[in-house]
Amino acid sequence: MTSQPAVIDDVRSQMGRDSKRAAQKTVLDARQRLTSSTGTRADFDFELMQDYAQGRLNAALPIAGIVSILAVVASFWVPVVFTTLWAGLVVLSLLIVVLMAQRFRNSDPTKFNARQWTTTFIIGETVYGMAWSTLALFTLVTDAQTLTPVMFAMVLVSVAANSVASHALPSATLMSTLPVTLTVSGNLIALGGTLNYTLGAVVLFGEIFFVYLARQMHAAELETISHQSEKDALIGELEEARQMSDEARRHAEQANIAKSQFLATMSHELRTPLNAIIGFSEVLKSELLGPHHVPQYKEYAGDIHGSGQHLLNLINELLDLSRIEAGKYELNEEVVSLVDIAEDCRRMMELRAKAKGIELVYNVGNNLPRLWGDERAIRQVVLNLLSNAIKFTPQAGKVTLVVTRSGDGGQMVSVKDNGPGIPEDEIETVLSSFGQGSLAQKTAEQGAGLGLPIVQKIMELHQGRFDLFSKLRFGTEVIATFPRARVMDALAPVVEKRNRLEIFSEAG
Repeated sequence: MTSQPAVIDDVRSQMGRDSKRAAQKTVLDARQRLTSSTGTRADFDFELMQDYAQGRLNAALPIAGIVSILAVVASFWVPVVFTTLWAGLVVLSLLIVVLMAQRFRNSDPTKFNARQWTTTFIIGETVYGMAWSTLALFTLVTDAQTLTPVMFAMVLVSVAANSVASHALPSATLMSTLPVTLTVSGNLIALGGTLNYTLGAVVLFGEIFFVYLARQMHAAELETISHQSEKDALIGELEEARQMSDEARRHAEQANIAKSQFLATMSHELRTPLNAIIGFSEVLKSELLGPHHVPQYKEYAGDIHGSGQHLLNLINELLDLSRIEAGKYELNEEVVSLVDIAEDCRRMMELRAKAKGIELVYNVGNNLPRLWGDERAIRQVVLNLLSNAIKFTPQAGKVTLVVTRSGDGGQMVSVKDNGPGIPEDEIETVLSSFGQGSLAQKTAEQGAGLGLPIVQKIMELHQGRFDLFSKLRFGTEVIATFPRARVMDALAPVVEKRNRLEIFSEAG
């Protein structure tokens, strides 16, 4: 179990890594903005340029159609030759912008230069905007007063169409719309009159409105690109975290395999000398070959025997836990009696309870059917629960063993003591491998802290449940519950079908 200082150190180190990562991200963002030609991020410039180029390419034919329609409408007041020349000039300048956009689309992204391409597009849009501004020359070849409403409408259509098509590059939007706005509005104001003043002001305000609208569209597109970039970065981090997790899992699996192999190898190496130590110490303790001349030798032999038994039990628990965690703990299932197993375990632990002056009470329910399970594993569960209860109960205490039906129709083993109890914040520690409560360490015999984790895992293998309830200074109750599906009376009876010949022979 990880200690509290270690957890605090891990949290602090994680916070330090997070703050360092945030600082690096801030520095990177600042560097990106300083190197960006649009004041956003350098890696966003290419995306915005792509959107601008694609917008110009997509809008080329519609705008050419709009120019043709406007030329046809203007030809009712202006000679056709002039409207044709104006339309051809606008379409030609539009073609220049389209060719620039197509060239950008075909360029190598690795050689992208934001400032160079921005300057190129601005020059192209300026030429395109100047071509639109020749619209004001119509007043030189026709009656200006009758043409002003037509010019006003043509300017608004031009500004609206070009603002939408070039919104991804705000400077391009300004250069494609401002020339025609200034020339036409200036021409209207120069003509004089309330109507012309009004139309000129509306043209200027229309320019302001559509440029503002284009900037809002640019901001929305920039936010979309930013969110997409954050999503891509998050996906990258998740993929990196997944790879790290897979790598850590592989290392953990390799370490677990190495641990299992080590324990399997060492178990034989340790058990062989331990069996000899336990056997010879038992011979010495029992004085089978004759009495000891020094009384302390018998006491020492008993200590050696007890220590050997303790070490052998510890090795067995480690092996059991290792096999369970490795998924190699196989249940040898058969029909068993939970009552009989509990009775055997009670008899085995009764001497230990009497040695500490503990009252061991045993209650069993009536007519309990048999279970389908592993007898050795179930016996280990009951022995571990009784052993823990007797170990942690003070002298003259009481331990109650109950075997009965559970509320859902299964069967349960309950072991309750009136020992010191476990603080609520230490229950999770007690249920973890090698975990022990602070009060239990002070008041009970030393142990490895593997008993309850093994019980938990054995109950999981039986599809059962393990619960621990404890209150400080009031004792502890542990309950191992086997599911109803493992109770033999929960199985449907087998009905043998007889053939008609047997029935007729019985009837005859």
